[in-house]
Amino acid sequence: MNPFIRDIILEHKEEIMESWLVEIKKFRSDDLLQNISDSMYEKTNREFVDKLTLTIEKEKHEFKDDLIQFAERLIQLGWPLNYITRGLQEFRKTTVESLSTTGENYCKSIEFFQEIEDWIDDIVNLLVNQYSGSWENTVFLQKMALKELSAPLIPVFDNISVMPLIGTIDTERARLIMENLLDGVIEHRSQVVLIDITGVPVVDTMVAHHIIQASEAVRLVGAKCILVGIRPEIAQTIVNLGIDLGKFPTKSTMKKGIESALELTQRQIVEIEQ
Repeated sequence: MNPFIRDIILEHKEEIMESWLVEIKKFRSDDLLQNISDSMYEKTNREFVDKLTLTIEKEKHEFKDDLIQFAERLIQLGWPLNYITRGLQEFRKTTVESLSTTGENYCKSIEFFQEIEDWIDDIVNLLVNQYSGSWENTVFLQKMALKELSAPLIPVFDNISVMPLIGTIDTERARLIMENLLDGVIEHRSQVVLIDITGVPVVDTMVAHHIIQASEAVRLVGAKCILVGIRPEIAQTIVNLGIDLGKFPTKSTMKKGIESALELTQRQIVEIEQ
């Protein structure tokens, strides 16, 4: 940055900061900012200006770490990305307006405006990339965790296992269900598998197709499949769509499914008189 611009920004730092604090309060109530206390809001804003002015005092590789750490802290505290983008736009506007009234001719030139534009643009790009990278990493880790928990095969009796399904089933998740199902059947030596769709909100043609494929795959490895959790509205949807689930048994509840599975493995639940 031009040394003259750097010096005049630092000289008028307090004036710029106070003007910016007034402007930024206009969207104080937006999004998640309304949940942040007034003291924390002002303290963070003042620290933000300190970080911005440091970018013209230090070399790029030196101030970059400070800004990244500041952005990471904002992310952890739940500050929205909107705060960064709108805040920086307002800071750019406030800086130009404040310095344009100093009487310095250079502060009214095209070169001056371009210097301020380039300065703020670099910071916007850095912080937005940091926010994006952090959220993408968080979403990726959450997605992997959900995948691990989304389709477990649980042994409940000898040779009988249950796979509870919860949430929407898309193509990627259907592939995971198939893999876990087949691996689990082999690992637990299951003869009967109960697929519980009680927690699946919608059963459409695609979901039914994936379930049928899964049951066929189970049959090919020598086990039988029972579909449980058929709620009345799901049964009506299946009938209206003309979906054929006649190739494998269906039961309305897990209890009835367990009873059928025990019968298929030559066992039954009996009451013992005391």
